[in-house]
Amino acid sequence: MRNKVIKYLLSFLLIAFLGYKSVYFRKLDDVQAASSSKAFNASTFARNFYDNKLLQRADSAVELSTLISMLRSEPRQAFKQYSHALAIGNIRYFLVRGEGTITSIGEYSTMVELNGQSTKTNVKIATEFVYGNAIRDASGLLNLNDFSNTADFNSISENINNIIRKEVLPPFAAAAKEGTAVKFAGAIELNQKYVDVESIEVVPIRLSWNDIE
Repeated sequence: MRNKVIKYLLSFLLIAFLGYKSVYFRKLDDVQAASSSKAFNASTFARNFYDNKLLQRADSAVELSTLISMLRSEPRQAFKQYSHALAIGNIRYFLVRGEGTITSIGEYSTMVELNGQSTKTNVKIATEFVYGNAIRDASGLLNLNDFSNTADFNSISENINNIIRKEVLPPFAAAAKEGTAVKFAGAIELNQKYVDVESIEVVPIRLSWNDIE
């Protein structure tokens, strides 16, 4: 009987010892810190992307006047050569730059008469509603497969758009007036099945004008 008790006691102690070794505890702060270090920081990524890649890419973007002329004469080639998109479909994005003169200022956009066109051509500069993925996708610099999930990838667009809304648009809206010469770089969205060059709207990534520069 005594031997049985000793045997059970030893078995219990062995199980308890193994259980103790298989369980460990970490401070909650340490766990949270480790988790945070691995989390994707969309704000930081968007800031670096905008400052160090997007603005540089905009310097070599196609001139909008050139693109419009090409869209009128060789639309398929224009889409093939200059557009980007992450998915198969008719919606494509272009990174463009251009110059023109402000002809009117609306509540949500500013109308600009584009330089470099044989016939009068107006384009809109979005000044109120900046949302969606046009800027992110027009650059052709980012690939969904390089990110662990779509939520992180979509949050890049949100943060880039936020930079535009907070830093690019307010000074332009405050200074722009009819007759002002403006230079811009930005993204446009076009449907390659129904190409409409008469209602192009540029989502700006950079704006400059002769009044203050």
